[in-house]
Amino acid sequence: MRLRTVLCSAASVVSALTLLSGCGGSTTAASSSDKPLVGVDYPRSDTDFWNSYIKYTPQFAKELGLDLKTTNSQNDVAKLTANAQTFMSQGVKGVAMAPQDTAAIAPTLAQMEAKKIPVVTVDTRPDSGKVYMVVRADNRAYGEKACQFLGTKLGGKGKVVMLQGGLDSINGRDRTEAFNDCMKKNYPGIKVFGEATNWDGAIAAQKLQTDLTANPDIKGVYMQSSFALAGTLQVLKQRGLLVDPKNKKHVFVVSNDGIPEELKSIAAGKIDATVSQPADLYAKYALYYLKAAIGGKKFKPGKTDHDSTIIQVRPGLLEDQLSAPLVTADGGTYGGVPSVKSDDKALWGNSLG
Repeated sequence: MRLRTVLCSAASVVSALTLLSGCGGSTTAASSSDKPLVGVDYPRSDTDFWNSYIKYTPQFAKELGLDLKTTNSQNDVAKLTANAQTFMSQGVKGVAMAPQDTAAIAPTLAQMEAKKIPVVTVDTRPDSGKVYMVVRADNRAYGEKACQFLGTKLGGKGKVVMLQGGLDSINGRDRTEAFNDCMKKNYPGIKVFGEATNWDGAIAAQKLQTDLTANPDIKGVYMQSSFALAGTLQVLKQRGLLVDPKNKKHVFVVSNDGIPEELKSIAAGKIDATVSQPADLYAKYALYYLKAAIGGKKFKPGKTDHDSTIIQVRPGLLEDQLSAPLVTADGGTYGGVPSVKSDDKALWGNSLG
């Protein structure tokens, strides 16, 4: 009888501890009950830019007092949909995602809205559907800045190749349309060869090779993302065109992202400019807005306290357009667009490089 009493008492103690730990034996919920749980889906991990975003995310989650669950959809909207389902089953209070197919994500957004789970999209804006906030830079400005730089360098004449991203993405469309519109308006003497690449570096390299074979007098390349950097440099080197900017054979190259390798390539004279897309601020403000959404905070269009502007894209959809400067070797002004020097310590790419 005494043994039975001891066992029962021990069972009671275990039961009490289980209740204290969260009614399921897990201590995680109790230890982090003061921290909202949020989910972040990484869109891919095959580029330096997104790997930098992945690096920054847990740092800012800790800084903002958020518990974090992460997934990686690997540029596949079906995987993103499945990952969103996982987040919902885990009881997250908000989700940040960067859908690369900005049309196909609508049903998932509708489902999360029905469950009252706020969503912040990073880098891309959904074609339809409701999200709490879009965190990205002005992607039309990316195309315009690249156009003004190349137009100035080429003196308004010649041929350039635009290595587009994916046109199923708002980013690819924005950058493409803005570059073309700017060229037609300001530099009608420049012929643009637009090449769709689906953000694939191998495809970009192959199409650039083909264009240079058919048009050896091409003098400019606009890469809509650093995904095309390695392949572009390889093609130019193979053709004897990877030369100093003062050399008449030099092909002027503008990129987008601002990764360390781009900044080093500008300093080395291999490429000429990039637009620094803020991977660090994407991570920071995606989580900032998730925390604000969970806390019931509301925002409206206008200037922010972090050098950006919130705009209303359509009724009920706001976008915080973060700063994304043109980066060059000399920090000059091109076609009215100011730039910063590639060795500027304020650039996130230099903090990682």
